[in-house]
Amino acid sequence: MTTRMDGFRKRTRRKFKKNQSDKGKLSIRSYLQKLNTGDKVALIVEPAYQRGMYRPKFLGKVGIITGVKGQCYQVEISDFSKKKTLIVHPIHLKKLS
Repeated sequence: MTTRMDGFRKRTRRKFKKNQSDKGKLSIRSYLQKLNTGDKVALIVEPAYQRGMYRPKFLGKVGIITGVKGQCYQVEISDFSKKKTLIVHPIHLKKLS
């Protein structure tokens, strides 16, 4: 028997699908957006840009920015009762008011 290939984007065809009107070039505004420590953000994935992407199980979660690491941001989320820190590129984040 062969072994099952378990990649990063395994079984994510529908999760990472873009709408027809959203296909095309990336948004420069969301790529270069500046966020401050303490901002609330939603984890919204941009499937065309794989760098700084998080695991698919965190899709749609809301977190708080705790720091900066290079071009990416450290986002703290709560996964059930645990606090987890993700390193996410700003193109995958949407600022909440």
